[in-house]
Amino acid sequence: MGLFGALEALYSGVFRAIQRLTGDWFLGLSARLVFGSVLFFYFINSALTKVEGGFPGIFIPTMNAYAQIAPSAMEAANFDATQLPFMPYGLMVYAGTYAEFALPVLILIGLFTRAASLGMIAFIGVMTYVDIAQHSVDAETIGTFFDRIQNSAIADQRLLWMFPLLYLVIRGPGIISLDALLGRMVREEPI
Repeated sequence: MGLFGALEALYSGVFRAIQRLTGDWFLGLSARLVFGSVLFFYFINSALTKVEGGFPGIFIPTMNAYAQIAPSAMEAANFDATQLPFMPYGLMVYAGTYAEFALPVLILIGLFTRAASLGMIAFIGVMTYVDIAQHSVDAETIGTFFDRIQNSAIADQRLLWMFPLLYLVIRGPGIISLDALLGRMVREEPI
């Protein structure tokens, strides 16, 4: 077998064992926990800036929500959201505000994970567009891909934000999730 053959067999054996040990549970759970650790409270806190506290305030987006989500329309309406039509602006604000609450929770608990992750990718895409086109952030904040500076707030960070979400869309949340539990219940498998 020779030295190189033995080294290759050892190398392959070690990583096959790691792959067997992590199976169908590790990467989906890890992607959800990374999302939860890095972005869950970011999005929940951002959503909280868009509503009033208490009941019924939690169900009514504030002027701040309109200013964050539709800044050009708010400026054109002299920052009076009552002057904006519900279609499309009110609908955008309600959908954006409550997506920012619901999608992170669904991802973290692993319920409707693929759809929630796809929705979160779309949310981040819209958020990025609004930041660049509507809030007029500077070029340094936007950044560029494949440059030597790795910490631009938009290009670099949001690409990293999307990677665990992309994994969840393609591979799912893994067997430690409510999706897997519900799937077993529907197939009437023992839990």
